[in-house]
Amino acid sequence: MTDAEDRKPQSDEARGSYDPEVTSEFALPQGVEVPPAPEAEGSAFSRPSTYRARGAPPAFTPPGGMPVVSLTKDVPWQDRMRTMLRMPVAERPAPEPVGRTEEGGPAVPRVLDLTLRIGELLLAGGEGAEDVEAAMFAVCRSYGLDRCEPTVTFTLLSISYQPSLVEDPVTASRTVRRRGTDYTRLAAVFRLVDDLSDPETHVTLEEAYRRLAAIRRNRHPYPTWVLTGASGLLAGAASVLVGGDAVVFVAALVGAMLGDRLAWLSAGRGLPEFYQFLVAAMPSVAMGIVLTLTHVDVKASAVITGGLFALLPGRALVAGVQDGLTGFYITAAARLLEVMYLFVGIVVGVLVMLYVGVQLGARLNPDAVLGGSDRPLWQIGSSMLLSLTFAVLLQQERSTVPAVTLNGGVAWSVYGALHTGGISPVAATAVAAGVVGLFGQLLARYRFASALPYTTAAIGPLLPGSAVYFGLLAIAQNEVNTGLASLTKAAALAMAIAIGVNLGAEVSRLFLRIGSAEKRRAAKRTRGF
Repeated sequence: MTDAEDRKPQSDEARGSYDPEVTSEFALPQGVEVPPAPEAEGSAFSRPSTYRARGAPPAFTPPGGMPVVSLTKDVPWQDRMRTMLRMPVAERPAPEPVGRTEEGGPAVPRVLDLTLRIGELLLAGGEGAEDVEAAMFAVCRSYGLDRCEPTVTFTLLSISYQPSLVEDPVTASRTVRRRGTDYTRLAAVFRLVDDLSDPETHVTLEEAYRRLAAIRRNRHPYPTWVLTGASGLLAGAASVLVGGDAVVFVAALVGAMLGDRLAWLSAGRGLPEFYQFLVAAMPSVAMGIVLTLTHVDVKASAVITGGLFALLPGRALVAGVQDGLTGFYITAAARLLEVMYLFVGIVVGVLVMLYVGVQLGARLNPDAVLGGSDRPLWQIGSSMLLSLTFAVLLQQERSTVPAVTLNGGVAWSVYGALHTGGISPVAATAVAAGVVGLFGQLLARYRFASALPYTTAAIGPLLPGSAVYFGLLAIAQNEVNTGLASLTKAAALAMAIAIGVNLGAEVSRLFLRIGSAEKRRAAKRTRGF
């Protein structure tokens, strides 16, 4: 062997020496003992070794079998689908055969796409996450896709369908880019879902797509100038509600209309909603400051309060709290964060004008008390006008406006009676909001429609506009403690409205016939874990 060959690295076979005792390089070294192998466990369906007949655990399936869940067909689809969504997948009743599927089974991707598009319109219109999931589940189930799981968050909708336990699931998602308030479109989507979920109505996929496209192309029922006028009338009615007179009504009307036009101009220039609310809050405050500087003997604070009523995001607040109470915490947190940003925009706009007014010498009294308890008829009329104009701003159908107007008058009457009787404003507001939620849900179930058109506008008279204004005024005059106390009261009133509306809706469902003995299942964590 040459020197060059000596320098080459030798292979494992050349370096190693043959040992007849070692037949594999994976053999254990000497001195290591291997424990005996455990006995084979057998099939996964065999009884475990610790099983004893006398101490057997209770059977998973009762002797009489699993309880059959029967859902009556004469109740709205929202309640039937919500009941099944809260059931385990294995206990959901299988859908009945329907005649609207194509030969060879439904086109799963198209059904999922239709479901997501319908859910997008509902979520963008302000519907609660649970109702959106119920609608998506109803659409899938109407075409025979019973093993599906919809998921709704603030901006993302997804749905997963698994044909069987041995097949791969099909998942699709859709993002909500824009949000708008149009309850007429929302009602049309509810009618479409109602027709799809009705076993006696055969709606094909093509027809459902055509109806959905028509809903998306549908123009708003009210023109822009009507919306601007409604915004002014809403502010005027709110100013009378808190004790204003005819001059205050006109001033609040003009200020709110100017704010609405400024908000439209900002939206047309592509500014975010934060800045739209900021500029919309300025004109009403400016009108109140002008009346104070000109020494007009009116309640300038009522003018400013009326303008704030038209801006407070009560719809988003109620939806956020409702999502939190029904277990959709991520969506609830996102909605409440949106409310906070919009509210901060209002605060900035009001504070800027209040600082200007204080510097100009306007004497605005943060300790003033608004109210008109000696004019109950005027207040009831103003509350009904406020609810009516609020319904117009929400683009509601004309057939729902009288009902929500009456509901708003009833809500204010309940609040006024309780508050006059010595009950705290927060408790009185919660009870009045509960009445709104109760009547709204009953009206919605009577018409098989969404409850939002019957509840959102009716809570308008209960919004804490005066508490917000006086809190901001106190902060502008360096009375921070007083201002924070007033803003805390406003937050408590807002939460009372949202919780009251949701509680009223839940109470109404207690009297609805769902058909299942177990009714609506919910999470049970009463011990904190």
